[in-house]
Amino acid sequence: MPLKIITRPGGSIFYLRGAVLGQKVYESTGTSDRSVADQIRIKRETEISREAVHGKQATRTFADAAGSYLTAELRTPATAESIRKLLLHFGATPLAKIGQDSLDTAFRALLKDGVMATPATKVRAVITPLSAVLTHASYLGWCATPRFKKPRIAATSTNFLLPAQADALIAAAAPHLRPLLTFLIGTGCRMSEALELEWSHVDLRGARARVWQKQDNERRVDLPPRVLIALRTIPFICERTGPVFRSAPRYDRAGALVRLGEGYWLNGGKGGGGQIKTAWATACRLAGLPGVWRVWTPKGVTKPKRQFVPELTPHDCRHTWASWHALIHRDPFMLKRDGGWASLAMVENYAHMIPEAYRDEAIAWLAGGAAQLRREA
Repeated sequence: MPLKIITRPGGSIFYLRGAVLGQKVYESTGTSDRSVADQIRIKRETEISREAVHGKQATRTFADAAGSYLTAELRTPATAESIRKLLLHFGATPLAKIGQDSLDTAFRALLKDGVMATPATKVRAVITPLSAVLTHASYLGWCATPRFKKPRIAATSTNFLLPAQADALIAAAAPHLRPLLTFLIGTGCRMSEALELEWSHVDLRGARARVWQKQDNERRVDLPPRVLIALRTIPFICERTGPVFRSAPRYDRAGALVRLGEGYWLNGGKGGGGQIKTAWATACRLAGLPGVWRVWTPKGVTKPKRQFVPELTPHDCRHTWASWHALIHRDPFMLKRDGGWASLAMVENYAHMIPEAYRDEAIAWLAGGAAQLRREA
């Protein structure tokens, strides 16, 4: 029998109630317009009938799966944006029709360089988020477990800074950026962990901070003397509250602090370094670190533009910390724990990355400012 459209006592929102082919239904239409509610009723009856004949796997669409994935738990802004782009392309495509042969059309529709995009870009922007949605749908019984053949990503070298280079980079950076760079190099935290750090999770006396990894796992990091000094140089008007790392503060003509920055960036602190891309490139260039000049002429302009593209990225601060840690402590289990890695295999790369000759310099760099700490105490 068809579903009925009813309202609750004292309410105006219409509900669907009844049974279709033995499946009981009692759910809100989300509208108080009877004509719209009636259309929803017809659509719901059709869905149940089709599922009864063909099964859920034949009727569920990518839009269904994406909606369920995004509401199943809190997703990061970056993840939500990736799913939104996929949704614009796949939309009402049945899940059963999304397979390996769907990737090329997705690359052409979603990537600037289409099928000529780099393997890393294809994996990051399309294959990974698409697999996440389809895997979620497979748990619900809506489709088979996805199996995509990923393009081979060429191995790249792991870059790191020597102690003298770290000093040069920090000295060349904008004043408000120096504490952040010191923190990244001295703790090995990821950019997202640093930008989400609140003062309430920093114990300057105990020299420790609490951060949250990408998987929302809590991690406690030790703060060496060099980092403690850098954190104490961050200006604050009254109490240390809110985000630790902020945009450039403002001063009046007399040099007095007027207003703290609202926070480095407005994207929730997610990302792998793109948040400080320009400032990072400038600091690398002024510090004499390796890189190349990109020259191009924008459309509609005759004069070419130049942009310095550094060889290192902000994430290489984490590689720097890990290589120094391996050099100083020579304990892979300790490095795995302190760095928040899931397996020993992920830290093996740092074992012999930096020559032994730099061990004392790395120790001195991390301990820098110890005398100031004693005077402050």
